[in-house]
Amino acid sequence: MADTQKTATAGQVDPTRLPRHIAIIMDGNGRWATRRGLPRTAGHKAGAETFRRIATYCKNLGVQYLTVYAFSTENWKRSADEVGAIMSLLKKYLMEAVDTMERDNIRLHFFGDMTPIDPELRALARETDEITEHLDANAFQANVCLNYGGRDEILRAARAFARDCADGKKNPEELDDAAFSTYLDSAGVPDPDLIIRPSGEQRISNFLLWQCAYSEFYYTDALWPDFDEAELNRAIVAFQSRDRRYGGVKK
Repeated sequence: MADTQKTATAGQVDPTRLPRHIAIIMDGNGRWATRRGLPRTAGHKAGAETFRRIATYCKNLGVQYLTVYAFSTENWKRSADEVGAIMSLLKKYLMEAVDTMERDNIRLHFFGDMTPIDPELRALARETDEITEHLDANAFQANVCLNYGGRDEILRAARAFARDCADGKKNPEELDDAAFSTYLDSAGVPDPDLIIRPSGEQRISNFLLWQCAYSEFYYTDALWPDFDEAELNRAIVAFQSRDRRYGGVKK
């Protein structure tokens, strides 16, 4: 990593070339706790606080969208205690969000299949959606991926489009990238410019598979609970140093 990236500060981030949409795979909570001799649930609690801090920092920087991978379709394989702890933290966050979204002008939206989620948590998510609809469309928006998987999202979208075709509402020959995107959980949200994965892992893990086609990727060894504003600055500086051609060649 270049020295300029190692020492990046907010002053080195070019505010005129910020990524419009940052997505983060919040990885490393369990390892963070294990290394400290704590239960994995303590890592998720620390990770939730990191999300709160980074979301506020993104909003203050001028980033318009932040999408985080909170719970995947595969995470149900974890222990009941760990799953319960994650859901309890989400419920606590949503209850706080319902009270503060309008005051702070923060939009909140969920990606994923909410069907298996606890009814109380689903109701809170619907309430945040209703509040979001009344807020400024240009306000900062946090998207939380809950019971989300990229392949599952694409399959659900394909089934929805097939139903519309069967009902005579759509013609298969009319389908293109833009039309299919309207069936995704992220409909109306621009694709992420920058995807960040903490914890040293270098894989996408079924995250935003359709949307990441031309995203820039940034990997860091920092575990998610240790991820801070300086680490985000480094990621943005790295993003701003890259030549984004979208498959073309600059003249």
